[in-house]
Amino acid sequence: MPTRTIAGDCIVRFDGSRDRHLRGRVLVVVKPDNTVLVHDADGYQPVAWLTRPEELSLTRDPLWLVAVDGDETLRVEAANDAVAVTDHDVGEAGVPVGDCRCGGPLVRAGGAVVCIECDDRYPLPGGAAVLESTCDCGLPQFRVDRGETFELCLDYDCGSLVEAVRERLGGEWDCPDCDGDLEILQRGGLLAGCEHYPDCETGFAVPDGTVVGECDCGLPRFETGGGERCLDTGCEG
Repeated sequence: MPTRTIAGDCIVRFDGSRDRHLRGRVLVVVKPDNTVLVHDADGYQPVAWLTRPEELSLTRDPLWLVAVDGDETLRVEAANDAVAVTDHDVGEAGVPVGDCRCGGPLVRAGGAVVCIECDDRYPLPGGAAVLESTCDCGLPQFRVDRGETFELCLDYDCGSLVEAVRERLGGEWDCPDCDGDLEILQRGGLLAGCEHYPDCETGFAVPDGTVVGECDCGLPRFETGGGERCLDTGCEG
């Protein structure tokens, strides 16, 4: 759904926690999540708004917008025929990080790298840093710490993080509860889980950090953004 703007002489009514009845030349922004923002020329804050309403209806001729969320209702109607309704193709904005294979610019936004031309999207793991270096496929690479430091392509088709961590660290650590090895699995994030599952259900989330030694319990210790810790968050060693 595009972002819509309504510009011109409008009558605005808000019923709810902050009752208002306004008229003037305003700019109304209707975002893809149906949030409605009504701006006039005074200051940066909207004069009326409703965030992610449960219901929204909009007719163009005549202009009539109604947004409802619980006991709150925002209505906008044209006061004359000179009100313009326009659709805009708006995407995510973020920090530029390189070029897409289509030639468009890539930006980092909302935990992912997206192309603002073709809309390709590449999710990033937590703690990842996008690099200036590129993969053979032409996309930028990223660096992330998961026991060791890995540099991988944004496109997991060129090699996934779980595959890279499994290749380097799978079977490196012993299960503390049986004679099995801890294998690298993907269960939302990365998990070091016993190879004898389901007979042994021991498993630990692999933190964002690098291994710097061994804990007294025998498991690895990680250097993370919050300090040094055992793979087992319940370990006090």
